[in-house]
Amino acid sequence: MPFIDYEGDKHRVLSGNGRGDTFQDVLGRRLSRRGLVKVAAGSTAAAAVSVTGPRLTVAAQTATPVAGNPVGRVGALGFEPIALDAGDSPVVAPGHTMTAFLRWGDPIMSGAPGFDPAAQSAAAQEMQFGYNCDWIEFMPLPQGSDSNDHGLLVVNHEYTNPELMFPGYLTANPEYTEAPVADDAPPVPEFLTNPTKEIVDTELAAHGLSVVEVRRDEAGAWRVVLDSPYNRRLTATTPMSVSGPAAGNARMQTAADTTGREVTGTLNNCAGGKTPWGTVISGEENFQQYFANLEALGADAPAYASHERFGITEGSSERRWEEFYERFDVAQEPNEPFRYGWGIEFDPYDPESTPKKRTALGRNKHEGHTSFVAPEGQVVIYSGDDERFEYAYKFVTADRFNPDDRAANLDLLDEGTLYVARFNDDGTGEWLPLVHGQGELTEANGFASQADVVIDARFAGDAVGATKMDRPEDFEANPVTGKVYLVLTNNNQREIDQVDEANPRINNLHGHIIEITEENDDHAGTTFTWEMFLLAGDPAQGSTYFGGFSRDEVSPISSPDNITFDVDGNLWISTDGMPNNLPGNDGLFVAPTEGEARGHVQQFFSSVPGGEVSGPVFNPDNSALFVSIQHPGEGGTYKEPMTRWPDGGSAPPRPSVVLIQARDGTARVGNGRG
Repeated sequence: MPFIDYEGDKHRVLSGNGRGDTFQDVLGRRLSRRGLVKVAAGSTAAAAVSVTGPRLTVAAQTATPVAGNPVGRVGALGFEPIALDAGDSPVVAPGHTMTAFLRWGDPIMSGAPGFDPAAQSAAAQEMQFGYNCDWIEFMPLPQGSDSNDHGLLVVNHEYTNPELMFPGYLTANPEYTEAPVADDAPPVPEFLTNPTKEIVDTELAAHGLSVVEVRRDEAGAWRVVLDSPYNRRLTATTPMSVSGPAAGNARMQTAADTTGREVTGTLNNCAGGKTPWGTVISGEENFQQYFANLEALGADAPAYASHERFGITEGSSERRWEEFYERFDVAQEPNEPFRYGWGIEFDPYDPESTPKKRTALGRNKHEGHTSFVAPEGQVVIYSGDDERFEYAYKFVTADRFNPDDRAANLDLLDEGTLYVARFNDDGTGEWLPLVHGQGELTEANGFASQADVVIDARFAGDAVGATKMDRPEDFEANPVTGKVYLVLTNNNQREIDQVDEANPRINNLHGHIIEITEENDDHAGTTFTWEMFLLAGDPAQGSTYFGGFSRDEVSPISSPDNITFDVDGNLWISTDGMPNNLPGNDGLFVAPTEGEARGHVQQFFSSVPGGEVSGPVFNPDNSALFVSIQHPGEGGTYKEPMTRWPDGGSAPPRPSVVLIQARDGTARVGNGRG
């Protein structure tokens, strides 16, 4: 989900005040020394990536020119790249087909009602595909196989857009005016929200995850298996358990759960990953938006500083769920937010399994949970904390993965070491352990136990001097080379103490991707080296870098978000926020990571107005690619959305998983030609 600057202070960024270099400081020094700025027009590049010199605003690109858009040239993967596109329909590279395969409200269980936007209910939504699909995982069936034609799609549903879901949710505010107001005056919204309990209950049911069995028939057509015993919805009301060092801690206890071991539901599920033993991990990201009344809690309350760090609003939330459920009112339930912001593991092959919030992974705005088995058998989970000036993490299990005993692996994620990254300007880096009692992580500094360390992982990162990053999003290990790629989406608030909501000092508008090589190829190790793989943006502006590939032959790209790899280790990059900076919808891009074509970024797919592209994933032989188009039409209303894709007519826009295949349905995606 984009880190949106909503009116008011609900998403006010309060992090960035701890210790550690800002990553752009490190990056600017390193690029200057290594000469990479020579490929990016010298001083212009330095201004774009460093805050050590003059602070500049990078202007958004107009419709012309787009010099680096190589339409008509077949790239290294064998497809013809597409141009930036701002149209109302998705566009895919020639030689490929696409369809809206799973749409919000589609029945995924026998007996589920068909989608009717005028007759929504929580009961119906719990049997239908949820809203705002994000991360996707393809889990082959049968379990343990590498089936290409049969599997489970596990899909996150990050959040809801009630203004696009429900007729009449917004009403005009009679106090709204377009006339200028005083700088210190609170903003007056143009529309007022009008939630009812029925609407809120439907939203709760639209959050979470869907597990859906899918199968490809002999004719090559994919379909949903409606009567599958695997099909399941996890929602914001599904019972979940808490495991690991924070389980049972006093800060996890509420009136509804005095044990601190049982949680009602999951919220804001963004990027995730699968484990070597066939479970999945779903990350909870911007959970702060659901909670309200921090001011009423009081600055002296023990929970106040932690909630403030995540940006919980001082007054009413925008959604106003707290009016119907007191657990969303921190003045009444100050510990409830501590129960969100975790990585959640569950077994999609067992529809009766209870999801577990694995607290050893740390609490933050979770993105990505890619896993890698280290040489000695430990399992390593990489994840990012998606907020400006926050951190990149990895978790290393204490015990080893047993490929011959699935049951022996099911609780591996409860014991191990959580690390946070520090990037040095000489191209080296360290993984700093976040372990109670070590270094600054003592009771004298506010960490009474490992539970405190994982609950306040952000404060722990401050204490050990980790490097503050530009919105760490997806964090994935290349299954072919073992190198690790960290996506930094963007950062338009480089120094928080110099920024207000109306006057941000924009620096890194386009984002970047860095490539990490663990020392001795040991992902459980504590040192690494790093290289810049991508400085995103319009290559014609001269402040970009594409892994060493010529800027004259790459596609413009901005705001990288999620990534995946194909069977050859090529990097597929989806974007979130590109229209803010380039004249086109968000899209999906691909770049080789090795060889002569390293860094040859080519646009493969383009979305629709208002919609980000997220969660790309292939089936094992890469003959099918599943991609989410999340929040299409965002920025409009139910009555006047920015798009009515995919149904058209008078229908509201529907977040959907898109299925992409080569026109020859057996060929690999990315090798199709017109």
